[in-house]
Amino acid sequence: MVNLNDAGMVSGSYILAIDQGTTGTRAVLFSHDGSLIGYSYREHTQIYPKPAWVEHNPLEIWGNTKLVIKEVIEYTRINPREIAAIGVTNQRETTVIWDPRNGQPVYNAIVWQDRRTSQMVDYLKQNYLGMIQERTGLVPDAYFSGTKIWWLLDNVPGLRDRARRGEVVFGTIDTWIIWNLTRGSKDVLTPERSGAHVIDYSNASRTMIFNIHKLDWDNELLEVEGKIPRDVLPLPRPSSDKAIYGYTGPEVSQILNGVNIPVCGDAGDQQAALFGQVGFDTGEVKSTYGTGNFILMNTGDKPVKSRMNLLTTVYYSLEEGKALYALEGSVFITGAAVQWFRDGLKAIEVSDEIEPLAASASDTGGVYFVPAFVGLGAPYWDQYARGLIIGITRGTERRHIARAILESIAYLTRDVLEAMMSDTGVKIPRIKVDGGAAKDNFLMQFQADITGIEVWRPVIFETTSLGAGYLAGLAVGFWNNLEEIKQNWRLDKVFKPRMDPETRERLYNGWKAAVKRALGWAKEVPWAYGLG
Repeated sequence: MVNLNDAGMVSGSYILAIDQGTTGTRAVLFSHDGSLIGYSYREHTQIYPKPAWVEHNPLEIWGNTKLVIKEVIEYTRINPREIAAIGVTNQRETTVIWDPRNGQPVYNAIVWQDRRTSQMVDYLKQNYLGMIQERTGLVPDAYFSGTKIWWLLDNVPGLRDRARRGEVVFGTIDTWIIWNLTRGSKDVLTPERSGAHVIDYSNASRTMIFNIHKLDWDNELLEVEGKIPRDVLPLPRPSSDKAIYGYTGPEVSQILNGVNIPVCGDAGDQQAALFGQVGFDTGEVKSTYGTGNFILMNTGDKPVKSRMNLLTTVYYSLEEGKALYALEGSVFITGAAVQWFRDGLKAIEVSDEIEPLAASASDTGGVYFVPAFVGLGAPYWDQYARGLIIGITRGTERRHIARAILESIAYLTRDVLEAMMSDTGVKIPRIKVDGGAAKDNFLMQFQADITGIEVWRPVIFETTSLGAGYLAGLAVGFWNNLEEIKQNWRLDKVFKPRMDPETRERLYNGWKAAVKRALGWAKEVPWAYGLG
């Protein structure tokens, strides 16, 4: 059980957050004032079996998770008994199916970026669009987990029969990590599954088979999305769970010198980032600059139905059967475009080189870059869009393309913010930013310029990890309430708009013209992408 001292208070000076992202896994230790005490990070392999297919090895991810836990404890030299709780945050829609008897995945994890189920999504759009949007808050897309499960059941030999017999289980990456953390523990919410087979409401809301109004799996959606057996699904739980998902099992306790720590916080990475940014008031907005860009607005305890092709999603939950909601705009490729500029074109050696290179150009020379490598998310939702560079002349140089890549990140973010303000009628006063690219001063200034909205950057960049830590700490009383957590947020820098409105709109109109030319490309030449 949770360790208490003689006064009945939670013992332990730290919270451990596990942040499992698209490109790597991070373990972070936080103190009570939200300070980062230490962290460890490991990348994992990106697997591309076919064009527009993206996979990860779940066993490699779990191996890296154990490694970063071990490394952060060794680096900080803390006693594991000083860890009060563990929280988990994750790349959300990525899908794993495994055998709980031996912990072996039946196939690689299918990553949220993967497009292989596009034709299944076309079928759902044609026949069940209204039902899916109304019950899940989502626009049908290959992005989400439901059609990935469907594909696995249909394409892994014998898997559907194994699923019917209850021999395999499904999870998003949080479920996979939590199950492994608690595997073999005697104290878990789902002892029949060998570990805690759970998912929080925020991650469940990203599967396209979860009813966000009832906060439970939807039997009709399970039927229409490939006849998914309900028994393979994890138990939906609050993001901060006082009931405790489970305690670390024997495999992890070896790393922790025999200590059993409660695992009790869980949220999808983007929801965790807004929570880490203390976005507790209705109307608060954050933008995370990572592999993709994800912009969330807290809309309170009632889901807001979007008219502008945004997603209505669960934000977080502190109590069983209740949740707060958010509007979300998901931009699939932003930071990944910088990686492509580095690794694909080999135009730079390290990602940090792009900022000074872009800043060396006074403008893009008329070049626009649309990073639709795996389609476009909100507000376009075109899974057949593909990447485009347009406006190239004989005078175009490497620095112009570099600048166009960074500017595209800000344009895509503005697209989403415009849709949010249209849906809610709320004028956004500021954007709180985080993620790796938020360190880029050139990009943050252009973001403020092209939106006309102030950009606020916090001292602590690891807001995703911090949000998972806060959720775990609240469950065990490490923090007492949201107001206490609010006091931890500290401002690093404000970027104020400097661009005149006429220039802002002229540049943005050029962006919209470029996007128009990228839409639907894979439908024009489907053979090039393995779609026909």
